[in-house]
Amino acid sequence: MTCKHFEGLKPVESLAASFRKGCAECLKLGDSWVHLRECLVCGNVGCCDSSKNKHATKHFKAVAHPVMRSVQPGEHWGWCYVDEVMVQL
Repeated sequence: MTCKHFEGLKPVESLAASFRKGCAECLKLGDSWVHLRECLVCGNVGCCDSSKNKHATKHFKAVAHPVMRSVQPGEHWGWCYVDEVMVQL
């Protein structure tokens, strides 16, 4: 399966400062996270599905932004929630 949601994406103003601190929603709750993901539509940074709160997926479900990327050092992949496919970036 292929994904067209990554096509034509424009650079977003990353909330890079927030992912240096961590998942903003987890920080508000006083919780921890495992890995961080960045929405490629709006730059929101949330925790991954291995994390207790799954804020990246909750962001997708709330606003329907279909694609995100890993912000872990050395990782160069993205995920499409709609087509459920991983894409190398």
